[in-house]
Amino acid sequence: MLKHNSYFDGNVQSIGFSLEGNGQTVGVIAAGRYHFATGAPERMTIVSGRAEVELDGHNDTLTVAAGSAFEVPGNSGFTITVASDAAAYLCEFLPG
Repeated sequence: MLKHNSYFDGNVQSIGFSLEGNGQTVGVIAAGRYHFATGAPERMTIVSGRAEVELDGHNDTLTVAAGSAFEVPGNSGFTITVASDAAAYLCEFLPG
């Protein structure tokens, strides 16, 4: 079953689904800065575009370009900034 999600006044859109029992989402992030909280650990792969990512509790900023990924622990969060256009992503929920 597919589930549509819309966040931040429609600036982040995603479709949730399950593949081989693992939850995943694919989506698009419009230019802007957004904070997400995580329940489960997750891996975010930027499929197109580019983003700057700050993991909660860390002082460094990661630059994540198309084809690159970052992981976020469960019960944590991250701030993602897309400077121009949009970035597409795949989010995989990891075993906790």
